[in-house]
Amino acid sequence: MIDDRPVRAAIRSAIDAGHEEAVHVAAYKDGKLCIDVWDGLADPATGTPATADTLYNVYSVTKAVAATALHIQVEKGFVDCDAPIADYWPEFAQNGKAAATVRHALTHRAGVPLMPEGVTPELMCDTAWMASAIAAMEPLAPPGEKTLYQSMTFGWIVGEIVRRSDPEQRDLNSFVQQEIARPLGLADLWIGIPDSVAGRVAVMSNRNENDPPPPEATLYARSMPHAVDLVPRVFGRADVQRACIAGVGGIFNARDEARFWAMLANGGTLDGVRLLSPERVAAFSALRDNGDEPDPVMFGMPIPISVGGYWLGGHRVSSPRAIWHPGAGGSIGWADPDQNLAVAICHNRMFNARDPKDDPILPISKAVVAALGLEWKS
Repeated sequence: MIDDRPVRAAIRSAIDAGHEEAVHVAAYKDGKLCIDVWDGLADPATGTPATADTLYNVYSVTKAVAATALHIQVEKGFVDCDAPIADYWPEFAQNGKAAATVRHALTHRAGVPLMPEGVTPELMCDTAWMASAIAAMEPLAPPGEKTLYQSMTFGWIVGEIVRRSDPEQRDLNSFVQQEIARPLGLADLWIGIPDSVAGRVAVMSNRNENDPPPPEATLYARSMPHAVDLVPRVFGRADVQRACIAGVGGIFNARDEARFWAMLANGGTLDGVRLLSPERVAAFSALRDNGDEPDPVMFGMPIPISVGGYWLGGHRVSSPRAIWHPGAGGSIGWADPDQNLAVAICHNRMFNARDPKDDPILPISKAVVAALGLEWKS
């Protein structure tokens, strides 16, 4: 029996300090759910407490699910990672992007990190408009030349490759529901929620909301324009939460998200269901070529992208070989193959820590690992 009291104490400490409002933590070890705890208020304005079934915006953690969907298509033989994107999506070849490969898209080297000019929340919800606008863009650099983090565009590029390569032409949410969620028994891993679950979505707040915005001319700001920024005023909208925004629009329950990561930590299989080969999953724990180069979109910060499109290692996860993904405001999920550990932490009070000592999620993550008697190797 796991003593989860240290995890509960870490969550409560973050809430009492005003850093968090509601937090849900779930962890799998050796393919078994062993920690599943939550605390706080899903809606502070009404005093509504978080429950076992509260849902949370996870932002870029969604990219890990999108990448996995694409790897499923590769596994089935419908996609070749080294083939041009245009083999599946001919329109993408426009304006100098013909050489961009599927792997370039997965590893943020396709050259199209910026959102289309004039994008609005309504247009962002229109998948066909977004795909057409991205296909028409000129790359900022020749595909494959440098890392240009696809903060939001990642989802539409990967989603369109999945849709076009799928014999059933499913959008990414439908694909995920049928090819990932249903086989693994995940009730709440949404990239576009149905009306029936809307009442369970936690209300977000943003501790950084009064910070000065980045200059509009920067690549960072142009990759996440103010009109569609990753903040509650946009991603708390009903239409945005219901749209298939495959890079940043995920709304998950921590328990189901942890089960998704557990499949990856366990080599692509869980409870007799295999989604990916063990060889493919093992390859994800290798750093992409030039994976530590400065990324101009992220103000020159290196982004440690693995060959599979996940993030790899670093101070926020339990092992240098752990594959993971952060989300705007602090959400995180990871799969540690060395310890067969999977963790998901969801919350509704966003905060982008500028220093590890200011990160309210990190002590919770470390409490999980310690409670399981495992080693924090990063």
